[in-house]
Amino acid sequence: MTRSSPTPEHTARGSVAMQVRTDRLQLLFRQSFLATFGSVGAALALSWLQHDLGNTGVIAPWLVTLCLAGVVRLGLFWAYHRSAPQHRTPARWEGVYWATLVFTAGAWGVGAFLLMSRDNLLSQVITLFFAIGMAGSAISAYSAYRSMTLAAVGLVLLPTTLWLLAGPGSEQRLLALTTLAFSAFVVRATRELSDALQSLLRLRRELEIEHRIASNAARTDELTGLNNRRAFQEQADTVFAYTRRHGLPLCALLVDIDHFKQINDTHGHAAGDRVLQAVAHRLKSALREADLCGRLGGEEFGVLLAGTAVHDALQIAEKLRLAMQAIAVPMHGTTLQVTISVGVAEAGASCPDTTTLLSQADAAMYHAKSSGRNRVHSGPAPAALCPA
Repeated sequence: MTRSSPTPEHTARGSVAMQVRTDRLQLLFRQSFLATFGSVGAALALSWLQHDLGNTGVIAPWLVTLCLAGVVRLGLFWAYHRSAPQHRTPARWEGVYWATLVFTAGAWGVGAFLLMSRDNLLSQVITLFFAIGMAGSAISAYSAYRSMTLAAVGLVLLPTTLWLLAGPGSEQRLLALTTLAFSAFVVRATRELSDALQSLLRLRRELEIEHRIASNAARTDELTGLNNRRAFQEQADTVFAYTRRHGLPLCALLVDIDHFKQINDTHGHAAGDRVLQAVAHRLKSALREADLCGRLGGEEFGVLLAGTAVHDALQIAEKLRLAMQAIAVPMHGTTLQVTISVGVAEAGASCPDTTTLLSQADAAMYHAKSSGRNRVHSGPAPAALCPA
């Protein structure tokens, strides 16, 4: 049983999904950077307030642990931002980020619980107040990942809340129930925030893809898939400037399909379209990867050969002529043979721009057509390569 290949639609969806995951990771590292300092700052403030109320022997090891965790997380942020953009992938960074998050949030929650006095209600209220504050900050720091938000909230709140829930007095149980109500709100809020954020990131990526598709369509000839006249001219200007700057030779070819109007009149425009597509396919397959080609309109095609002297350009043009001559387009019981006339021009020192260069190639192409078609002519010098 053969496995069907993925369609372009499925490929695009997979690409968007991966881009959204990468965007979430970037957002996570950007939003949670200050949380590293907030964790240590909140622990310092809580330790100061609990100095005369809680178990002061816990303060020093707790703060040292959180500082070490903060250093590790700062190292993680530094390594992430120093890495190459193509290496900032979820597969590489999500797991290690999870490890630092669990350790830091767990250390904070356990340390706050151990610092809290078991016999002083004020100490318990202060501890719970700071724990809820830390949980609230986790919503903004880890909003890109709902699972991370819930994990951070649970690790910070659960040690103190579970003890209060089983506490000796009604005040403790009331505090615990209040905290559980807050936790329920967090669960719902993080779901809505995460879904909205994910939808926004996906919409942004889909709009980017649509924009690229529309931009590409505006620069591509729909029938042949080649550059259209506008795109060809823009790229040709860039190539012209580059070759002038680096002292490289530059040649242009103007390719015209012989008797194209007769093909349309005799066999219909559908046949003409098939001929245009066949010629475009041969152009793409016969030219070098660095060569620029496009459909300039009707049955005319333009080719720009950077770093190519006129002698080599004539050989390439002759190669194209022979390749086109081998085209056979089946049509209603007959076969259409295709020939082309090619004009070749070189950008000499006096050539000011690509418009002039293409005009010279166009004049050479008309000379080839007036000389009998199915031939290559270079202008302005009267040199030609004719079929044998």
